[in-house]
Amino acid sequence: MAVEVSVTTTPNENALKFNCSQPVLESGYKTYNDAEKAAESPVAAKIFETDGVASVFLMTDFITVTKKPEASWESVQPATIEAIKSTL
Repeated sequence: MAVEVSVTTTPNENALKFNCSQPVLESGYKTYNDAEKAAESPVAAKIFETDGVASVFLMTDFITVTKKPEASWESVQPATIEAIKSTL
């Protein structure tokens, strides 16, 4: 079954919440502030392949991605959705 992803804004203009139709984690949460630490999570590692990603926060049913201030959501958002769909 394909993963459905919907995007909602957050109070932080540099962060978007990606709601997922399939579980992201069994329980708890994980925060990754760089690609090296994200290597333990296939979805976080894939998201960090996108230029401009500053951090990835995983919960059971959503992922919040924070971009670097100079990055554009026009490139980060579609790449993040594709990374989620290809790894969950």
